Amino acid sequence: MPVLEGHWGSDIRMRDSGLGVCPEEPPGSPEWGPLRTPPVTCGGLSLTLEIPALIRQLRAAWRARRGGPCSKEKKHGSTWVEAEKEAEENDENSRAHHLEAKTRLNVGHADGLLGKRRGSYPPIDLRVLKSSIQSGDVESSTRRQMKHLLSFHRYSHTSRLLRGLAPRDSGSLHLLDDGYRGQAAHMLSRVGTWNFDIFVFDRLTNGNSLVTLMCHLFNIYDLIHHFQLDVVKLHRFFGSVQKDYHSQNPYHNAIHAADVTQAMYCYLKEPKLADQLTPLDVFLGLVAGAAHDVDHPGVNQPFLIKTNHHLASLYQNTSVLESHHWRSTVGMLRESGLLSHLPAEITRRIEQQLGSLILATDICRQNEFLLTFREHLDNQDLDLGEPSHRHFILQIALKCADVCNPCREWELSRQWGERVCEEFHQQGELEKKFDLEVSPQCDHQQDPVPAVQSGFISCIAEPLFDEWNRFTHPSPLSQTMLEHLHKNKARWSRLLNPLSEEQTFSCAESREAQKRDGKNIP
Repeated sequence: MPVLEGHWGSDIRMRDSGLGVCPEEPPGSPEWGPLRTPPVTCGGLSLTLEIPALIRQLRAAWRARRGGPCSKEKKHGSTWVEAEKEAEENDENSRAHHLEAKTRLNVGHADGLLGKRRGSYPPIDLRVLKSSIQSGDVESSTRRQMKHLLSFHRYSHTSRLLRGLAPRDSGSLHLLDDGYRGQAAHMLSRVGTWNFDIFVFDRLTNGNSLVTLMCHLFNIYDLIHHFQLDVVKLHRFFGSVQKDYHSQNPYHNAIHAADVTQAMYCYLKEPKLADQLTPLDVFLGLVAGAAHDVDHPGVNQPFLIKTNHHLASLYQNTSVLESHHWRSTVGMLRESGLLSHLPAEITRRIEQQLGSLILATDICRQNEFLLTFREHLDNQDLDLGEPSHRHFILQIALKCADVCNPCREWELSRQWGERVCEEFHQQGELEKKFDLEVSPQCDHQQDPVPAVQSGFISCIAEPLFDEWNRFTHPSPLSQTMLEHLHKNKARWSRLLNPLSEEQTFSCAESREAQKRDGKNIP
């Protein structure tokens, strides 16, 4: 049963979309005739494509009603093609002016450009990042932006179908739409498998892996119907979360968020958890996974503290990044109005529990959670019927999902290991440039990737997943993760000490040969 069903009407999902649609317009009017209502229950990728279609349909209807970009003759001609062509030209001109302005800002006003965005701007000294921009770099940046504007995602959103225009015939649909949707849909059918390749999925969705994955998972759990969510606001919230990840970060970006969310989904399916979780638990787990690193600046907490960053002062040097991720998530929730139809008390409860989950990912609190988890397992006193115990397990699950990269297959684990070390080493170069003490694991010369990964597995990942295996036992997924973890640890160790491995192997061979010759070897 949907919660609080008596507090809203049956048609609440599409209300209050914020697009300026006149509510008294009769549904049968000529302007509204060509519109069709998109299926609210559509799943995954279809939902991500239908919502922009709805937005553009409503905008086009409102323009037609006002006599917008088209003349009166065109308005009453019951065809929208000519009007929409002119609207598309206006949109393209607007994008061109925006791109030109954005390029000028990148060259001469970097501080102003980043000052416009919500969040932790500027995370680090912009003079370090922007002073080296040359004309060639600007041209390259412009080309990348143009490529993005002309990409499949942008093009599909301005196509006839997604702008609310009925296709002339069945062959007028863009083939790229079906091709991309088919491949992504095939991957989504296997989203619950541990070998899910998030890098491939991100390419298939043209960089929209987080939005697409979240829409699909919300549809799987029927959360839209259960909480009577407005799908326009839902898509707006997911888009805001994805956009507020910094794509220039090698590791802490939207792909990492999608990977953590996919891992979280696998953990929520564990037999010991699946039957005990409520829809609210699932909602919190998925949203926390998607937003747990939102607006991450690409540097760690010690860097923010020793550079006197305003976030460190704001959160008093305690869980600085995690607090910022939580507050940013709450801000986007309120800005999107996703939970505005719920009573204020329930909304506050959801926001607080999201904060509790995201704050649990602070690596400085690793031992605190690990000892508590181990104590519960030793005493066998975990009761998943208790909301507080379920919430604690969600915290542990999110911590596992956040650091699960060493438990993936080697090719995926290696990519993530190289990415996180690249981000560490970038911070180390900044610290050297500012004559600051280089943070641990951030010196490119003294902290190679195999050494960092081997230490992380031994100190962080292995103890946590050993306890998670105790909790979920017997679980094929946990066994698979531990097997990958041990194999990857051995492989990083071999990469770290290839010479010592060869020497050990040669020594063992020599000893075996001497034993075969009958020599007494101690």
